[in-house]
Amino acid sequence: MRKDSRLSRMLHILVHMEQMEEAATSDHIAKILNTNPVVVRRTMGCLRDQGYVTSVKGHGGGWRLNVALQDISLLDIHNALGESSVFTIGLSDENTQCLIEKAVNREIGAALKASEDFLLTRFAEVTLDKLNWAKT
Repeated sequence: MRKDSRLSRMLHILVHMEQMEEAATSDHIAKILNTNPVVVRRTMGCLRDQGYVTSVKGHGGGWRLNVALQDISLLDIHNALGESSVFTIGLSDENTQCLIEKAVNREIGAALKASEDFLLTRFAEVTLDKLNWAKT
């Protein structure tokens, strides 16, 4: 199963952007992430829609941080990217009348919910400035 790495990749780029004097082009970001500039534009667009970055058109254009790193949490970026769940474990629903399957789904679902609540609470506590190793 493929992992969704958008959160970690965008956190990586946002911290780099704070250190850049010029706007970061989609091409430049795509090279750093080894991906396509179209993917970068689409993903950065989610961050722009929430006000975390701004796009500058024309010569010297690209993406710029719009909010200080200390004012952005991991949860903010997680939410801006439209992440629905931090886990990709799925529950079985093939035999929904089966009492055993219902019990398995109930216990796995409860464990996933508790784990996700804990993780998202932690995400809210960590701001992006804490990820900048050059300043720690």
